[in-house]
Amino acid sequence: MPEIGDIAPDFTLKETFDTSVTLSDYRGKQNVLLFFHPFSYTEICEGEICELRDDARYERDDLVILNVACDAWPIRQAYKEQLGANGVFLADFWPHGVASKAYGVFDEEWGTCMRGTFLIDMEGVIREKTVNMFIGDRRDQSNYLDSLS
Repeated sequence: MPEIGDIAPDFTLKETFDTSVTLSDYRGKQNVLLFFHPFSYTEICEGEICELRDDARYERDDLVILNVACDAWPIRQAYKEQLGANGVFLADFWPHGVASKAYGVFDEEWGTCMRGTFLIDMEGVIREKTVNMFIGDRRDQSNYLDSLS
């Protein structure tokens, strides 16, 4: 699992059928809140995503939220639309869990990612991280942007 101060592992994931997103494309342009969650359409995940959506502190030109789960891209996009969520919704579906494994948040038993959040600055360095090793534990999202203030 990468630590605070490490260069963030790069990845490319599907957003839509014909669109992929590469983490390193944001270097020098925007800070990244990399937000892993286990499943779309579940109560805790929905609550966390809506909390980010409703918090004005995340509406910044210098920040993008990359919301990642191991669901397929059509599910991710439908979920984003249903919630009216901000950010980019990515599918860590195939190769299965490639990004969540790189960040040490893939749960082999459940076949999905755990709740992990990594704040990555414009230089690609991890500045904050929160990882809940139990899928059912909600994250404290209050301090994500502290290191950017």
